[in-house]
Amino acid sequence: MLGTVVGSIWSTKKAPALSGQTFLTVDTPGGLLVCADCVGAGEGETVLVATGGAARKAAGEAIPVDAAVIGIVDR
Repeated sequence: MLGTVVGSIWSTKKAPALSGQTFLTVDTPGGLLVCADCVGAGEGETVLVATGGAARKAAGEAIPVDAAVIGIVDR
């Protein structure tokens, strides 16, 4: 699905498997999602978001995520 990056998520503690992983808040037609950033997207960019098993494949099988930014849309 397509969405727009609206911000970043910061945490002082997270699961060891998430160490080094950055997270973005993405506004999608279905609502706001917290997504693992696999491509280095920035605020205001239109992005392609994968969910479920596709998100885990993109982020890495050992990384427990359910939504991931997998592409930046050029307009």
